[in-house]
Amino acid sequence: MKQLTVSSLCEEARTFAKRESVHDEPTIYGVTDGKAVGTYFEHKFQACLRSKYSYIEGSSAKGIDFPELDVDMKVTSVKQPQSSCPFQSARQKVFGLGYSLLVFVYEKTDNEQTRTGKLNILHVIFVEEHRTGDFQTTTGIRQILENQGNIDDLLAFMSDRNLPMDDIQANKIAEQLLKKPPEEGYLTISNALQWRLQYGRVIEKAGSVEGVKRLR
Repeated sequence: MKQLTVSSLCEEARTFAKRESVHDEPTIYGVTDGKAVGTYFEHKFQACLRSKYSYIEGSSAKGIDFPELDVDMKVTSVKQPQSSCPFQSARQKVFGLGYSLLVFVYEKTDNEQTRTGKLNILHVIFVEEHRTGDFQTTTGIRQILENQGNIDDLLAFMSDRNLPMDDIQANKIAEQLLKKPPEEGYLTISNALQWRLQYGRVIEKAGSVEGVKRLR
């Protein structure tokens, strides 16, 4: 059995999305819970991959779907393209989540006559790890550094943005940033016990910026 790679994962995602978009599914008819729809889609995609490839499936320790590839899968409705992800540290808003994202954005319709649901996959986007930081945080920091900002400017900015960290962590991050600016991220990450990821900008920019690939 072939080993799953990021490249084959992206190719399979594109093919699967195309096939799923014309599939009528009785089990999701009338289902409005986004989590249930996402679980159905994820399980079906994993089953498809499992039949062709050898790979390790998500571990609860790292909490992502493809730990060997450092990729997590997200399935979300176009009505409100967002999802949650485990909070590790405030550093994730600045330096990225620490893994890439494979994002499926669907539009769900129900057919009353056949009593089936259909998921039209409107977007399949692969966000590389270095683009998974928070847009406003990373662009704000880059601007400060371009304007010859110092450690005090960075600390004030991070404090204004209420990044969930203590002074010691903030100083460490500021020192690191002075040596090297962060990559520009394209997610919107809201502070919470779990990060809330929003994908509006990713959908808008996919295919037009480096590191945010449009697969469909």
